[in-house]
Amino acid sequence: MDLLAPLIAYSIALSIAAVIPGPGVAGLVGQSLGSGLKVSLVFLAGIALGDVVYLTVAIAGLAAIAQLFSGALLAIKVLGGAYLVYLAYKFWRSEAGLTAVAKAADRRSAKTFLSGFALTLGNPKTIIFYLALLPTVIDLEAVGVGQWAALSVLTVLVLFATLSPYALLASGARQMMARADALQKLNRIAAAIIGSTGVFILGQAATAFARRA
Repeated sequence: MDLLAPLIAYSIALSIAAVIPGPGVAGLVGQSLGSGLKVSLVFLAGIALGDVVYLTVAIAGLAAIAQLFSGALLAIKVLGGAYLVYLAYKFWRSEAGLTAVAKAADRRSAKTFLSGFALTLGNPKTIIFYLALLPTVIDLEAVGVGQWAALSVLTVLVLFATLSPYALLASGARQMMARADALQKLNRIAAAIIGSTGVFILGQAATAFARRA
């Protein structure tokens, strides 16, 4: 299939959907405020992987994928949401300076990546985009392996291009507020944002579990 026009349409649609503030943006800003730019980009990579998963689900067919992986995805949501709540608690209690927070952040990259991934899996905006709006932009039945690979790479590029500015701005604000008292307040703002995002994910997981029961 000729994918150039659909690729352009997909890029525009995804950019608009991604840049609109929602749980993903809130989580990303919270990570950047609390841990800095490097950790927030790891979080963003997790978000991007979640989008690729939903893209794959939409192309392969929701029913088959959901039956195979619904239990695993639910477990990932719970783990990711719980980790974000724990991280919010640590930020709220933290009185450390930038260096100490940065060193701690370097040791939790895998968990940060997982929390970004889990956030996307429980984000209604992402679900609606890929499972309801995407079929109006691209003929999913005509997408082969090569086109899926191109769309996957494009998804990652678009998300980093549209969401990185949020992380950069939040990280810049953190660097400017280097005093201990200002940093503590900033940590608590980050804790509130990250904690709310974690509770949101856990709520989504609880709803999904109730429907399965």
